[in-house]
Amino acid sequence: MLTQVSLGDCVQMRKPHACGGNVWTVIRAGADIKIRCQTCGHIVMLDRLKFLKSGKKTLAGAENAAIETAGVNEE
Repeated sequence: MLTQVSLGDCVQMRKPHACGGNVWTVIRAGADIKIRCQTCGHIVMLDRLKFLKSGKKTLAGAENAAIETAGVNEE
């Protein structure tokens, strides 16, 4: 179960999406959480409690994702 979430986090969910992917990106964080599937691009909105219960773990935070993409662009 997840404990916190912030905008831009990559999150692995417990159950896979219909497309087979289970990695999602948080695109809105508030009372409701809006996430986008990284495999097919489908967007889903969940209330915060349901999202925190269905999340398995955070793969990369917004800070880590920004650093990784900056390193890729420099090469």
